Amino acid sequence: MYMARAQTLVQLDDGLIALLDQRASKLQTSRSALIRQAIVAYLATDADAAIDNAILAGYRRSPAEELTIDVIALAVASIEAEPW
Repeated sequence: MYMARAQTLVQLDDGLIALLDQRASKLQTSRSALIRQAIVAYLATDADAAIDNAILAGYRRSPAEELTIDVIALAVASIEAEPW
């Protein structure tokens, strides 16, 4: 699906441009595409944080009565699977 795009000017120093170009080359994409992907990923962190906060609020309203070893192991495995 094609989406209309607007061009915008962003000033970057030579070092950052070099890093962008290196990464774009490695990923076989354009500098513009890489910047768009980075912006989308950055802005998605707000949505992810909102979801995390909603989950935490739910647990605060209705805390688990007991954390079994199985539940703790699943939580640890889930956290370890995250790409950070």
